[in-house]
Amino acid sequence: MAEQGLYFQLFSIHGLIRGKAPELGRDADTGGQVKYVIELARALAEREDVARVDLFTRLIDDPAVSPDYSRPIESLSDKARLVRIACGGPRYIRKELLWPHLQEFVDNTIRFIRDENRVPDFFHGHYADGGLVAMELAAAFDAPLIFTGHSMGRNKMAKLLADGMSHQEVVNQYHIDTRIQVEEEVIQDADLIITSTQQEIDKQYGLYDNFEKGSYVVIPPGIDIDTFYPYYDTQLDNGLMSEEVKQTRVTLLAELKKFWAHPEKPFILVLCRPDHRKNISGLIEAYGRNKDVQALANLAVFAGIRQNITTMEDNEKAVLTDMLLQMDRFDLYGKMAIPKKHDFATEVPELYRLCAEARGVFVNPALVEPFGLTLIEASACGLPIVATNDGGPVDIINNCQNGILINARDPDEIGDAIHTILIDPQLWDTYSNNGINGVLSHYSWQAHCQKSMAQYERIFPELTCSEEHGEASMPGTARKQRPSFGKRLTGLDRLLITDIDNTLIGDDASLQELLDLLDENRDQIAWGVATGRSIGLTLDAMTEYNIPIPDILICSVGTEIYYGPDLRTDKGWQQHISHRWQPERIKEVLDAVEFLTFQEAEGQRSHKISYYMADDYDYLAWVYNVLDEADLHCEVIFSHGQFLDILPARASKGKAIEYVVNKYGFPPRYVMVAGDSGNDEDMLLGRSRGLVVGNYATELSKLKGKPRIYFSDQAYAAGIIDGLHHFGLV
Repeated sequence: MAEQGLYFQLFSIHGLIRGKAPELGRDADTGGQVKYVIELARALAEREDVARVDLFTRLIDDPAVSPDYSRPIESLSDKARLVRIACGGPRYIRKELLWPHLQEFVDNTIRFIRDENRVPDFFHGHYADGGLVAMELAAAFDAPLIFTGHSMGRNKMAKLLADGMSHQEVVNQYHIDTRIQVEEEVIQDADLIITSTQQEIDKQYGLYDNFEKGSYVVIPPGIDIDTFYPYYDTQLDNGLMSEEVKQTRVTLLAELKKFWAHPEKPFILVLCRPDHRKNISGLIEAYGRNKDVQALANLAVFAGIRQNITTMEDNEKAVLTDMLLQMDRFDLYGKMAIPKKHDFATEVPELYRLCAEARGVFVNPALVEPFGLTLIEASACGLPIVATNDGGPVDIINNCQNGILINARDPDEIGDAIHTILIDPQLWDTYSNNGINGVLSHYSWQAHCQKSMAQYERIFPELTCSEEHGEASMPGTARKQRPSFGKRLTGLDRLLITDIDNTLIGDDASLQELLDLLDENRDQIAWGVATGRSIGLTLDAMTEYNIPIPDILICSVGTEIYYGPDLRTDKGWQQHISHRWQPERIKEVLDAVEFLTFQEAEGQRSHKISYYMADDYDYLAWVYNVLDEADLHCEVIFSHGQFLDILPARASKGKAIEYVVNKYGFPPRYVMVAGDSGNDEDMLLGRSRGLVVGNYATELSKLKGKPRIYFSDQAYAAGIIDGLHHFGLV
């Protein structure tokens, strides 16, 4: 790929995305957003000022889905790729269950960025989960955050509650509280929020506490007009139609004719996921109650892809079952087609055109439609539309004058609108032609990208095209002169991590010599501290000894990780160590142990419980036994002959260092850890190089002779300097 120009990373996390024949409608995760992000990636990559576009999603290796979703890299075009990142195990799980795994996605993406050796210029999150990932990465690399919500949680919750679901049912099924909290954070942090309609801003984002903090712009998405061309192009083809198109049309007509007693009639087309919010049952009721419409036209309902209804998720199962019951209730046999599957890449464009040739109508009866991509596709092919008056269709029909807006909760209104179009040939022609021309004027990906780039140039002139030079800035251009721990840590191969007390500090002269050495080698080596101190006490030590804030601070015996001068918390680490952590239960069990004294409040942290204890091996064995009997999985660390720390099983200074090394891709042979006491033991025994300063506590004597561990005869910071030279890091 060419490297001159801008680099965009887009995020749509759920995983069921592929460049060829996307399975739109397979389930609740495979709606219009899939098509949106794929086409956006390709359209952005066509621009001369763009060097690269990567669309990130989750890697899935599951026999229940196509093996396509297990390919780490898939080319979308010359400059666009689909990148799949592992998180949450190999199996497919619906997006609402991915929240606990998104920090793993962030960590693995950081590793990918390091391997690629280029930091993106823009992070663009789609939907709430993609917004969270993009927000964390943008913070790590101090890059612009762009967000497109597609649909928003507060609006969704209001609609579900109005439909009769209880708040607890909504929370249990959709994890809506987590989603809304994330959306509040993304709205506040995003540099630019792109919406498809003004209605999204007013009626969806307007429900959020942070609404006023958001920066919004309306830029409608586009469609591929080479795929969704007018129906009359087919009629005027003069024999030039490809064999593939001919076969597709024959297959579709044969499938539909299996259902209809009078296939010569026009037909009403609906195309959507089997989700109750799409209101398929409302359309069927409208058709079933209107005998005039039944006499005029057949009905075709393409509701996703299904094999066995009984094996589908509850929401989809309920919708599809209700479709069949409605069909039976209104006796629509011979009038209503409900095919099992369709190929979006080849069949759907022809389906629109077949419907238009038959002078039918496309209907979107959704209770709320954030945008309505299928409405634009149908319109481009020449189909008049009937659509909900709640959401994006309002803008589409205002722009194109190509159909009728209806109250989707009123079946009679839906039926009357369809009837109005079907009985008036002149109105049908007007709506058909208006739709074709309106889409060309208002909805193309080239126009979308041009408008987006204009916004980027306005907000981020230092990153985008310069009118004077006529080309984009080169890779690595800084957005702002502020610290970027992500760029720094992914750009270096060498790392020093040292304990503070009695290792880094203890001799002022050698400390200053070490700090000067690290500053001289700043472009080659990153450094950090790993300490039992809390973050507050760590900063106190930095201030007292005039030590600049390092790149990494591992505090509270490895239970907390912070980065850079602005102390960004590593949320992935916090989530990782929370597994099976039961702090209140631990305190309850150890409160009964008489020889333990609970430390002062400043010694306690969310993932560290600290006591004073006499230096007695039997006491330590007793603590282990008490915790084991209570089936509490913890890390127990005793140091300096008096401090007892209880940590999550996944936490320790050594494990925290290993996490950082893996996350940022530091080769272990170029990582040195330095310590002096027992609570440094596990980090000294890791895969990295270990340095024990000359003033070490006797409890570390047992490590002499261990591979990769060097005992310096120099004390305090002088020992660290000795170790850096010994291992060739400076």
